[in-house]
Amino acid sequence: MALIQMPGYEKNERRRLFALGCLLGAAVFFLLYGLSPLDVTNDAWLRGGYIEADIQQHYAGWMFYRQSELSIPFCFSDRINWPFGLSVAFTDSIPLFAALFRLLEPFLPSVFQYFGLFTLLCFVLQGGFACLLVGLFSRRTPIVLLGAVPFVFSPVLLERAFRHTALAAQFLILAALYYYIRGRREGRFFYPGLFAVNCLTLAIHPYFAPMTYALTFALFAEHTVFHKQFVKPAALLAANLGCTALVGWLFGLFSGGSASGGSGVQYGHFCMNLNALWNPVSRGMGKWSLFLPAQNQTLGNYDGFNYLGLGMLLCSVAVVIVVLRWHRSSILKCLKNRFGLLFVVLCLTVFAVSNVITANGAVLARIPLPQFVIQLATTLRSSGRLFWPVYYLIFTCCVAALIRLTRYQKQWLQTAVIGVLCLVQLVDLSPALLEKAGSFRPYSDAGFNLLSQQDSSLAALLNATEGRYQHLVALGPLKTTGLSLALYTADEKMTSSDTSFTARYDEAQAQRRQEEFVQAIIEGAMPQDCIFFTEQEETFLAVAQAAQDQGAWCGVLYQQTGDETRSPLVYVIAPGLEEFTHPLAMEFSENYPLHLADYSDDFWDHGILSLNLESIGRQEDANRIVLFYDTPSTRQKLEGATALSDGEGGVYPILEVSDQDAGWLMVTLEIDDAHCLYNESGQCKDLEVLS
Repeated sequence: MALIQMPGYEKNERRRLFALGCLLGAAVFFLLYGLSPLDVTNDAWLRGGYIEADIQQHYAGWMFYRQSELSIPFCFSDRINWPFGLSVAFTDSIPLFAALFRLLEPFLPSVFQYFGLFTLLCFVLQGGFACLLVGLFSRRTPIVLLGAVPFVFSPVLLERAFRHTALAAQFLILAALYYYIRGRREGRFFYPGLFAVNCLTLAIHPYFAPMTYALTFALFAEHTVFHKQFVKPAALLAANLGCTALVGWLFGLFSGGSASGGSGVQYGHFCMNLNALWNPVSRGMGKWSLFLPAQNQTLGNYDGFNYLGLGMLLCSVAVVIVVLRWHRSSILKCLKNRFGLLFVVLCLTVFAVSNVITANGAVLARIPLPQFVIQLATTLRSSGRLFWPVYYLIFTCCVAALIRLTRYQKQWLQTAVIGVLCLVQLVDLSPALLEKAGSFRPYSDAGFNLLSQQDSSLAALLNATEGRYQHLVALGPLKTTGLSLALYTADEKMTSSDTSFTARYDEAQAQRRQEEFVQAIIEGAMPQDCIFFTEQEETFLAVAQAAQDQGAWCGVLYQQTGDETRSPLVYVIAPGLEEFTHPLAMEFSENYPLHLADYSDDFWDHGILSLNLESIGRQEDANRIVLFYDTPSTRQKLEGATALSDGEGGVYPILEVSDQDAGWLMVTLEIDDAHCLYNESGQCKDLEVLS
């Protein structure tokens, strides 16, 4: 009779553990963040940027989408990447939630954000699946709950929550790991839950797909070999892949995006440092460990944050010592038995480390790869994230090993051992936990939002043009102002051609569109319902005179830096705006200063010919030839000019002006070292021509 009831008992026990785990996850969320993020009408922390500005991207994508027409596939907005449109899957706006709440749009308040609700759900499910996972190794409820604690306080979960909100859905990895272990025990490959988890990845964030499918593949390979079955598991795996692709299409992952744009850097930049497991350093956090010192990083290693925590580090070392000392003979058998898992662990680790091998602050090696491999791998350029399945496997092995090693001890002793692991882990992470706990109490929208900062010239200009334009047009990537302008554009129900705040876009298409707008301005056909922005002075100078002749206000907006100096923020062309004045704005005119081209290569250092000149026999020209972009206004100023003045008393005679290289004007000066044309903050001084 007991045997007959066993399957039902197991199912009820799993449900009970899952529910307890969900409560644990919810408790951790409220402990760390309180209720503030759950106020759907509170978007100050989104507008201000949490830790960094990326969450502005996520929120702007949702704001644009809620103003767009409903369509199939979901999540496509014609207000982004105007006039072509783009899916908000490429603004990391959590497509599943974006589509759900877009359907509920008629019932939503004017200000509505779902990122707090989503993150709460992630913590809840992280706790639920952590308990299911630990429950595979113990039937003692206190042990299971204690064993789940490190998972819900996972440093990589806390590091991503609200920073890269969609990437907080790490319960997907725990679920896949749970089904892998359960499948091996039960001799099964197919689970509806695993099928659903794999499909769900593309509706949340595509980076999770290779992680969960890696564990699915490990289960498939081992099931095929040990159970001599191939056709049915292969068919089920193919069906799962097909359904996942269908979900990706349904939620807009294949609508308007491309791997060609938005990468910025190639595979290898955001790699995992070899010290990642014990280096408590991440983006925007003061301190992750109470005991371990911060170590150096290089390139984009911060995105490969994989700090285990001191508790897990000590436990890992202890487990390895015990296995090597007393269970050495079973290691080979275990590895053979888990060959599929071992293979994906190696693959994920190698991919995470990448071909650019880094340790502390040094690049140890750059392994050359074919260009097509680099391009393919760049679709997952933040490779350090791909280590997460291995990371959670380490957590699982540590907790499981402690449970197994103490399974014949009294329950209080086993509980105490797991409790010590949790205590060491949490005490070590306490600086980060305290920082997280204070992050929403209170929160301002001024952080990374350029429009909310004091004396903002950008905010003043947008106030002066409010209601005048229908479209914001970027004449180049808006790397500094793009996110703040995206929020403003969405607020004003305008469209935006800017792609700098999207993760992926068609780069060639965007380049053609920018060139078409530039040509239209030059030819006197400037659209009057568009306001134009660029952060590239050369682009601005190429069109400023023509735009001004068509009645546009043209100028540069500055931002104040901490040392009371100012630096260029963005260049603006505002059709129909007759006048605009601000202490941090300069209108384009005949008195507009010249600046060296900020160009560097093997010979040029920020527009000054000074590097490796012996290789081309130009040593005598070192630091005397400077470079300007060949724009109409620059060419006009240099014609007939006899000298350059730096506005601080320095006057440098012009010996020669050459335009032999298309797009450039090279000016030879009578000067000892042209680097004196830059100020201490590294900005080119405002140069004037003397005739």
